[in-house]
Amino acid sequence: QVQLVESGGGLVQPGGSLRLSCAASERIFSWSNMGWYRQAPGKERELVASITYVGGTNYADSVKGRFTISRDNAKNTVYLQMNSLKPEDTAVYYCNAAGRYWGQGTQVTVSS
Repeated sequence: QVQLVESGGGLVQPGGSLRLSCAASERIFSWSNMGWYRQAPGKERELVASITYVGGTNYADSVKGRFTISRDNAKNTVYLQMNSLKPEDTAVYYCNAAGRYWGQGTQVTVSS
């Protein structure tokens, strides 16, 4: 069974940082492109960042220079380091594997 378990969300002030983690089942992680998406209330889910199984990365224009996606293949985990957070980054963040599998989501709220 494929499992993706996110953690690391929470409440942070503008300008602050958070690191999200997504632990994946080994049987999909080693060959899968991984991605972080987010969905704000009343908006469609959007791609935030992605990383290929060999480490190539891609970012939404709105997070370039502030967010960094990385993966630790030994731990079957993908990370999203989020710096200089803005209120507009508030959303539920979802981990995705191979374009098919989704985690349960973790809430990120940026507010003073």
